[in-house]
Amino acid sequence: MTSTAQFETQTKALIDDLKSVCANYGLGNDGNEFKIITQVFLYKFLNDKYVYELKQLEPDLAKADNFDDALKKYSNDDLEMLTMQISENTARIAPKNLLSRLFEQQNKDNFADIFDETLVSVAKDNIDIFSVLTQGGEKVVLFENLSKYVTDKKDDFCKALVNKLVGFSFEHIFTQKFDFFATIFEYLIKDYNTNSGGKYAEYFTPHAVAKIMAACLVTGDDVNNVTCYDPSAGSGTLLMNIAHAIGEDKCTIYSQDISQKSSALLRLNLILNNLVHSIQNIIQGNTILSPYHKQDNGRLEQFDYIVSNPPFKLDFSDYSADLDSKANKERFFAGIPNVPKSKKDSMAIYLLFIQHIMHSLTAKGKAAIVVPTGFITAQSGIDKKIRQKLVESKMLAGVVSMPSNIFATTGTNVSILFIDKTNTKDVVLVDASNLGTKVKEGKNQKTVLSEAEEQQIINVFNKKEAKDDLSVVVSYEDIKAKNYSLSAGQYFEVKIEYTDISSEEFVSKMNSFKTSLNSLFTESKTLEKEINDNLKSLKYD
Repeated sequence: MTSTAQFETQTKALIDDLKSVCANYGLGNDGNEFKIITQVFLYKFLNDKYVYELKQLEPDLAKADNFDDALKKYSNDDLEMLTMQISENTARIAPKNLLSRLFEQQNKDNFADIFDETLVSVAKDNIDIFSVLTQGGEKVVLFENLSKYVTDKKDDFCKALVNKLVGFSFEHIFTQKFDFFATIFEYLIKDYNTNSGGKYAEYFTPHAVAKIMAACLVTGDDVNNVTCYDPSAGSGTLLMNIAHAIGEDKCTIYSQDISQKSSALLRLNLILNNLVHSIQNIIQGNTILSPYHKQDNGRLEQFDYIVSNPPFKLDFSDYSADLDSKANKERFFAGIPNVPKSKKDSMAIYLLFIQHIMHSLTAKGKAAIVVPTGFITAQSGIDKKIRQKLVESKMLAGVVSMPSNIFATTGTNVSILFIDKTNTKDVVLVDASNLGTKVKEGKNQKTVLSEAEEQQIINVFNKKEAKDDLSVVVSYEDIKAKNYSLSAGQYFEVKIEYTDISSEEFVSKMNSFKTSLNSLFTESKTLEKEINDNLKSLKYD
């Protein structure tokens, strides 16, 4: 039996093979390589998932030496009856669009057209369930014509891709769980894990941050039928972690993100993690300017769990004035950040995301938000107004200040802000800045937390445990007295260590101090005399 480690190695090898094909046809590090790799990988995954489901339903297909030959014996009606029984997480693929049929046609003229038509047909047949919706109502389907990205030898390029796919099978992988697919997803997108403009946060939030956020939000096993939301979803790392903590079948995912690329990655992540039922809730659009998810009465939809690693800074100058409206007064209660005149792209957009999240929580809602650590101590402005609201409304659960360079791509120190609208008692402040091991990642230095350190943070937070130089438990009144500071270090007790000594030892130490001081004073007077003598000897020539 093939082990999980072998599955992982084989899957990564397939990804490498697809990237190698792209490189051989001039698409290595090309902006369109990402689209080709992810869509071809997804087509193969969905193809194998459909075949796997049919085999589970029909023993004769599972036992057949040649699946495709056995399938050809089924009438259209029989096949339709089988297809109706497969899970909703499985794409419906017509026999003519199966990879095996595509492989049979690889020597035909204009194979690139056949290849494109196959993928587009699969996308069209699954448009209602697998499409991402734009803010304007357009459906972004699963696949597009991929051969257009190659300028020469298109048939050969498509044939090379298909030949890499047929030598691999996902069928043994469908029983794997979240941790396996999280690793595969990270490997799949690692070369595309940046944003060309540098405006948005990483598409992939570090494991330690995602794990701590999920584990501190979901503390019981009785969570069921809840909604989870990320207004700046990226590739969905945070959403996948919290969905896994709750149970993929016990929650529904909602998201919005302005980036086309991140929406495509999030859809892929949902498919890999058995959350297809939530794809219809992925919205590509501007959350701050035009939040999509709303109730029937027009008010913003409210969610049970919200996670977010929002962009910290962004140029909103084109529509920041549009935000200052009567309709947004309640949502942006603390105000709208100013747009710096000299550097417009340094507007503190994260402050709008925090306010949006606070406004989007249900009465018992919980949230975890990545914020720059400066937010937790700022003594004025919108930052302080938000913290004041969190305290006075008794909806603050705590803060975890992470080590520096927890994100390899930014030197900004970050903290995780935890909100819990049911937390009427004490607040936990954790200073994890001294934890972790520094490692090199490319040209950057990154801090990595061990599993034991991650668990230590989770434990002290969930147990509301005060631990020397790591965590402190404070009341809302304590926070008010400290001018709403959420920095754990400001609440740590200053410890003075006393040592018992005898009177003789005390006299001896004092005499030693006097002798040392007298020696220093004597040396000082000698130096003073030398300096004065040298100054007197200086003459103007």
